[in-house]
Amino acid sequence: MARLLSSNAVLKAIATVPAALSSRNVIGSFYPSGLKYSTSVPGDPDTHEDFKPTNKIQSSDVSLKDVVEQDVKENPVMIYMKGVPDFPQCGFSSLAVRVLKHYNVPLSARNILEDPELKSAVKAFSHWPTFPQIFIKGEFIGGSDIILNMHQNGELKEKLKDIVGSPKLG
Repeated sequence: MARLLSSNAVLKAIATVPAALSSRNVIGSFYPSGLKYSTSVPGDPDTHEDFKPTNKIQSSDVSLKDVVEQDVKENPVMIYMKGVPDFPQCGFSSLAVRVLKHYNVPLSARNILEDPELKSAVKAFSHWPTFPQIFIKGEFIGGSDIILNMHQNGELKEKLKDIVGSPKLG
């Protein structure tokens, strides 16, 4: 009688195949959900400069701290999140966006997944370790749990009432 192998056992078996049998080495680790890997291998001729991450924000004259300060100062509702409002990449970011969109306020956002240095700069600015991070009228409010709580008890409506473009608050 044949013995059934779990997918995890099969993956472990594949992982033991000597690297000599492979024409290309890939950095990776096996997880129960499958193989997680990076194809950006130092010194690999197939890794092209066009596909390496770039810092879209920072220029030589402006620090990331200045960018965060300017974002918070110039945008009545600013959210630093994983993903973008139209395509959040985590449940907490999605929840925060849904709550804020309920009030029909102009929403400005930055995707912290695009730049690890931006993520660190925002954490340093707010002294808060998790994301999303929401600022309203220059004040750090907190994350999705705080925004949801404020929405449920009416505080968020009061906080957003004088922001232009919010007819649902009227």
